[in-house]
Amino acid sequence: MNETHHESTQPMPQPEAETHHEAEPKPSPTIYVASLADYNNGVVHGKWIDAAREDWEIQADINDILDSSREPNAEEWAIHDYEQFGSWRVREYDSIEMVSRIAKAIREHGYGFSAWLSIFDRPPENFDSFREDYLGHYDSVEDYVEQMADDLGYEAEIDKLPKHLRDYVRIDFAAIARDMELSGDIATVDDSMGGVWIFRTNL
Repeated sequence: MNETHHESTQPMPQPEAETHHEAEPKPSPTIYVASLADYNNGVVHGKWIDAAREDWEIQADINDILDSSREPNAEEWAIHDYEQFGSWRVREYDSIEMVSRIAKAIREHGYGFSAWLSIFDRPPENFDSFREDYLGHYDSVEDYVEQMADDLGYEAEIDKLPKHLRDYVRIDFAAIARDMELSGDIATVDDSMGGVWIFRTNL
């Protein structure tokens, strides 16, 4: 992840639309909720719950867990495990409302959303800004720059030059990628499965 910020000098313009980035599989975030009364008495009593639903639906499943407990005072619960939340960590006593909102966003947008949340730390009311910030998932920042240059027609402009000049004109994609990161024009998060998520920071 690159969070180094310097003053930007004439950054390369970026396309407005979130296009051409690689398609990502849709995650299915789940949480394992356990009855604490059972847990404290050495009994494993809980179940995996689909977290990408409305908070009241999740709470209904939690109530079922507590109601089916053999402990007479099974009223408290905790999240003891989770899957497919990407880089976002679910804590034991996170609110169901927050878990629900993040899980639904991850299912809709993919793991890029949890990567975005890990660096921007936006409150739920600002989750919609993900669409503006997200530039996509690419093999590398250099690949993103190449795609951006193609979208903006830079290579086509070079092709218009006379042949005796065209052979000497090249775009240094690696240098542009490096400068965009160092200037803080973009933020990146490495994907453990390969590639990188890229976000704009200069809106």
